[in-house]
Amino acid sequence: MNNTTNKPTNEELSILIDKATEGDKDALKTIIMSVKDLIFNLSLRTLGTFPDAEDASQDIILKVITHLSSFKKESAFSTWVFSIAINHLKDYKKHMFAKYPLSFEFYKEDILNAPVNDVPDLTQNVEKDILSEELKLSCTNVMLQCLDTESRCIFILGTMFKPDSRIAGDILGITPEAYRQRLSRIRKKMADFLEAYCGEYGTGKCKCRNRLNYAIQSHRLNPVSLEYTGAVEIPMETILNFKAAMEEIDDLSLRFSFCKAYQSTDKIKKFIEDFLNSEQISIIKGEDVQ
Repeated sequence: MNNTTNKPTNEELSILIDKATEGDKDALKTIIMSVKDLIFNLSLRTLGTFPDAEDASQDIILKVITHLSSFKKESAFSTWVFSIAINHLKDYKKHMFAKYPLSFEFYKEDILNAPVNDVPDLTQNVEKDILSEELKLSCTNVMLQCLDTESRCIFILGTMFKPDSRIAGDILGITPEAYRQRLSRIRKKMADFLEAYCGEYGTGKCKCRNRLNYAIQSHRLNPVSLEYTGAVEIPMETILNFKAAMEEIDDLSLRFSFCKAYQSTDKIKKFIEDFLNSEQISIIKGEDVQ
């Protein structure tokens, strides 16, 4: 194994995939464990909340398992997984924001006119610095829901994972040039909004510390369940490293430092363990990815 990231090398993956499609559960477990964090982080940024990301990640993991024999090794395994995940997430309708869509106009109105000073202290004696960091990470992630689904996928892929535009184009089903142009426009739109209205990542009036009680009252923040600050942050290269094919589209990277990577949750790890130990594992067979 690669000792730097504890992930299989491309050559090891190829062997493991052959073994897994022949029924080797240990090989299959190694493969799935190598991509679970990639799948979870992509789902979290696309859907906006930890519970929705957990549910979607389980669906995607099942697709990867049941369609593994259709992987022809014509691209990197991670590229194939990305394609499955993004196609699934584009059509995902079970998440909270599918029912309650957001917009930049909504965010702007809330920032400018929310009655943040009319709410009593609801912080339940939790340290305000911790709550402020939780709100900052949650708010900026949810803000991605103001983008349409495809724009969100383009932003997440280009901002977090930074593949070469040829790889990104293959994953998204668009030309490299279209990908570069759209990513640049979307990142500028996000950066301009943060600069104008966010006091944490720009010069706006919105400061997380001043909005804690309002956020708790409106159920955007739960002092007894801190997901972002409670999650284990990991280096991006432990999820995926495009090293030889990374491409910097613009100079806005520092504006999006909230795009951190996290270990997938215990719920996902338990799902993988339970599934691999169940009778359902027998459904592994050659199917075409939908």
